[in-house]
Amino acid sequence: MGIVGDVCRKVTRLQPEQITTLDSISAILQFAADIAHSQVTLYAPAQQEGFLVIIAQAKPNTSFVHHKVSMLGSTVSAAEESLVWRTLTSGEHISGQREWALGMDALEMQTFPLYDRAGNRIAVASFEAGGDEALAVGYNTLVETAFQLISMPKTLPNGKMYRPISPHDGIIIIDDRSKIFYANETAASIYKILGLGRIVGRRIYERHMNMQLAQQAAAAGIACETELEVGNSMLLQRAVPIIQLGGKILRTILIVADITEVKKKEKELLIKSAVIQEIHHRVKNNLQTIASLLRLQGRRTKSPEVKAALKESVNRILSISVVHEFLSQQDAEFIDVAEVAKNILDLVIQNMLEPDFNIQTVFNGETIILPSEQATSLALVINELIQNSIEHGFVGRHEGVIGIDIIQDDKNYRIDIYDNGIGLPEGFSPQSASGSLGLQIVRTLVETDLGGSFQLYSQGGTRACVTIPRKKKGDE
Repeated sequence: MGIVGDVCRKVTRLQPEQITTLDSISAILQFAADIAHSQVTLYAPAQQEGFLVIIAQAKPNTSFVHHKVSMLGSTVSAAEESLVWRTLTSGEHISGQREWALGMDALEMQTFPLYDRAGNRIAVASFEAGGDEALAVGYNTLVETAFQLISMPKTLPNGKMYRPISPHDGIIIIDDRSKIFYANETAASIYKILGLGRIVGRRIYERHMNMQLAQQAAAAGIACETELEVGNSMLLQRAVPIIQLGGKILRTILIVADITEVKKKEKELLIKSAVIQEIHHRVKNNLQTIASLLRLQGRRTKSPEVKAALKESVNRILSISVVHEFLSQQDAEFIDVAEVAKNILDLVIQNMLEPDFNIQTVFNGETIILPSEQATSLALVINELIQNSIEHGFVGRHEGVIGIDIIQDDKNYRIDIYDNGIGLPEGFSPQSASGSLGLQIVRTLVETDLGGSFQLYSQGGTRACVTIPRKKKGDE
């Protein structure tokens, strides 16, 4: 049960089934307020005799209405809300005026009684609008339609169909004989562009009206929605039937939005995304081609030092290509670091390991999503550290273990890369290891590009720990 239920249980004498009815009404109150261009307030009798409690309120998105700060849950006397009290006690629909505050223009107010399924009067719905809005053509039709909507006897099956209305949406009201008897300016403008100069008074089953959805909703008695291409325009139609007890359709509300520009933008974004993916695919292929050329050069050279340098360069290039491969397979510029790390681990071992060496790999990775720029830097760091472990960690050995742990907490991401090899040389300091290009690359990328920290130490072998601060929402 929602907020309405909580308020009613505390300060009214309504029964559980009656509270459920009001809870269902509150679920579509915003939609009703948007239809009526009015602020809608639900009042129920309080436990104290002669008092009312405000159990729900909704301010329209389709019009401006002066109103107080939310009064949800507050209690008012019958004298303060005389129109509401008269409707509650008499069951009459009343029109009048009221002031929210001294000196403020009076609001036009209409009150309607609400009943439970047994026919007992349980609450009052108040519709309030400014004087100009209340004098607009069709205002009373909209208010009456909104009231009929919240008076529907059964629970609404699809809440999405009763979502709020935009000020730019067209609103069309259709009677029980399929005749349009109200259309706001937006709806009239949309259909005028489609070649229909006037739609009020027309029947929806006329072929050129393109209102089959309204017919379908009325026939089935359920709200429905569809996108419709008409000429060069794309329309989003939402049809909401208003059903009386016994299943009779009183009216159908048709919400129409011109989404031509939205769809055009979506198409442009899809094309752009496809182009970007293709670029990443080509970058990956080019990087792999460069790596192949370096491998070829490495086979031809006779210098062990040159061979080693070329092999390291190949792995650096391929580690970047892994990131571009992931980006070429998805439509977002974000990738899972755990997947990249595992691919690089397999890649480096495949390219760097001697044939007679037996290696066991261990991978424990939580999902960490980073922007492609950060992921590329981190891919290079992981590549260098795995490469360093293979090259220096198992001297004089024929087997070993290399592992990666990726974990995160509220503040940081942490990537641990470890082996069970011989450990760091005695007196070795990562800060003074100026002769190691790989460690220089790691430190520069971690501290400069990623804004993190890097540690390298012996612990049953060698362990490298990279810590990267998590960015909060809104951080650049």
